[in-house]
Amino acid sequence: MSKKLYYDSVYLTEWQTLISETLEREDGFYVILEETAFYPHGGGQPCDEGHINGIPVIDVISVEDKVLHKLARLPEETKVTCKVDWNRRFDHMQQHSGQHLLSAVCRDLYQALTVSFHLGTDYSTIDVEQPELTPSQLASLENEVNRQIYQNRSIVSYFVTQEEVAHLKLVKQPKVTENIRIVEIQGVEYNACGGTHVSSTGEIGMIKLLKAEKQKGNTRIYFKCGYRAWEEFNESLRILGVLSSKFNTGKDEIIDRIEKWENEQKQLQAELMDLKEKNDRYVAKELLSSQEGNLVAHVFEEKSLKDLQSLAVKLASESDLPVLLATFAENKVVFAHNGSSTLSCGAFFKAHLGKCNGKGGGSDKIAQAGFPTSEDALAFYEFTRRQVNENSD
Repeated sequence: MSKKLYYDSVYLTEWQTLISETLEREDGFYVILEETAFYPHGGGQPCDEGHINGIPVIDVISVEDKVLHKLARLPEETKVTCKVDWNRRFDHMQQHSGQHLLSAVCRDLYQALTVSFHLGTDYSTIDVEQPELTPSQLASLENEVNRQIYQNRSIVSYFVTQEEVAHLKLVKQPKVTENIRIVEIQGVEYNACGGTHVSSTGEIGMIKLLKAEKQKGNTRIYFKCGYRAWEEFNESLRILGVLSSKFNTGKDEIIDRIEKWENEQKQLQAELMDLKEKNDRYVAKELLSSQEGNLVAHVFEEKSLKDLQSLAVKLASESDLPVLLATFAENKVVFAHNGSSTLSCGAFFKAHLGKCNGKGGGSDKIAQAGFPTSEDALAFYEFTRRQVNENSD
């Protein structure tokens, strides 16, 4: 059994100790230390990382009373120097303490208990027993939790007996009956927790709520604390600066400018669609007038698949002949008819696409396929054209 130094002081990051045991498991090498400050996975909090004699600590897990440290290789010496990655440790402390405070304020303001907590690499979440929280409620929650941070309330942890637990107003009853560790935020709450925490709410820095969404009858709140919230602000400010520069306007006018730009884009899109429709009518007329053989066929250099499909449907509606179109812009082929042909476009593609490395499919009346190269697309186009002409003779 290792002595767990992270319970004595979460601010200890470097120490020397002895390896008491080495293990080789299916997934790699592990060591057990006589004393460890490496926090293992648990309680929604990821494990610490760092080094043992310069060897990276890949993972830390708890198995019964033992803390196992996964390493890339085993150290040659028994006496080792250990170092915790402080930036990662302090980040987890800020997020976890912030979660405790956020959950407590959410409970006090809206009687919404936290049912789950996840500390991710980018953001953290809590699920609270509330079907919905309005934007106004979220704003009040954020204001109050940050007000509590500025009170700089002390955060302490200690072990109690099962008898002592009965005299504490816990958020929820602990799952264990021995070595019950309490994390107390002065004047706010008592919580049974084995995680690492800052020593006062002021060290949380700030809490920024990102969004909330419904989750199986509850509400999931996304948030960031401390340095993560600061980095989020800096990134948002950077994006705001880029938008201000691109739209050549101040930040207070960006929303109005974007709305104006969207309206301009909608107008341009409508004009473009009108021009495409006129162009399709012209192209369809030209193809139908110059048609040879038993189908309407043409290869385009620049058309998109969407435009190709639209033109194929238009041609099929104006002729009883099958329509075969290809585009080199996307290496796509479209095959269609108006229902007068007994040939199934989708079935034909399914039967023959493999000959030219194509992938696609469709219905009886229209099918489309993509090819890795323009040569493959042209080869399938020519094959289909020959097949249709030969079968129609």
